[in-house]
Amino acid sequence: MAYSADFVAVFHRAVRYVDQTLRGVRPGELPVQAPDKFTLSVNLKAAGAIDLTLPRNLIARADEVIE
Repeated sequence: MAYSADFVAVFHRAVRYVDQTLRGVRPGELPVQAPDKFTLSVNLKAAGAIDLTLPRNLIARADEVIE
């Protein structure tokens, strides 16, 4: 399982930072922002290999399920 920041959203935010920097804003003036969107990925094959049974509601809530 992995619970991590949504990398697409992080890259979009990085593009905004680059755009503002190229427009003349000093990097020290830009606010620090934490990720606000996260994804949950579950690998059922790996879980089965170590005899780990995952609850169905956890699997249903996962953004990505690898079988």
